[in-house]
Amino acid sequence: MTAPDTYTRRGLLVVLSSPSGAGKSTISRLLLEQDKSLSLSISVTTRKRRASEVEGVHYHFVTMRDFELMRDRGELLEWAEVHGNCYGTPRDPVEKALSSGRDVLFDIDWQGASQLQAAMPDDLVSIFVLPPSGAELHSRLVRRAEDDEATILRRLRNAREELTHYTEYDYVIVNDELQSALASVGAILAAERVRRRRLNGLDRFVASVSDALVTDGTEKVSD
Repeated sequence: MTAPDTYTRRGLLVVLSSPSGAGKSTISRLLLEQDKSLSLSISVTTRKRRASEVEGVHYHFVTMRDFELMRDRGELLEWAEVHGNCYGTPRDPVEKALSSGRDVLFDIDWQGASQLQAAMPDDLVSIFVLPPSGAELHSRLVRRAEDDEATILRRLRNAREELTHYTEYDYVIVNDELQSALASVGAILAAERVRRRRLNGLDRFVASVSDALVTDGTEKVSD
């Protein structure tokens, strides 16, 4: 008896973007805890490490010189300068994950999302996270207590520019209530995983199902 045909799925690039303080990093963390088939793309950055961050878990922290070498050698799938620091995505681990059918989550800004869209449009699912209000965004940045006042003001100024890019994303959610926002992201991911064009070998699978059907009143015997 021959083995039944089946199909496989190429991995997804799932991008979450938002102004600082809108909640994309919290949503990303909770999504990763819930969905073990999803892995986080670990960016390299020239930014100084915050007290709450762990090398190799949140970012790979590198010097500007090392970052420039990676960029010039074509080792970054995308890169951007944000708030005076550089961020980038190493190419090799992402391509390996997609080929093996694993989904990769990106917690990046609109500049990086735009580059990913240009480089790998068929693999990308992009989600923009909005704050419920400007006042709440300001309050969240203050409550985070990880930046000084000057940095907070710079992030708020940059947020006005970042908000204009929501139209470039596939999906937009408002993070007013965290669990609701998380559920929306999970629903988007579930739907995109079964999008027809992402399923490799589906034609053969459907043909095998069709061939096994009894259409003349007699039992079909497999080889």
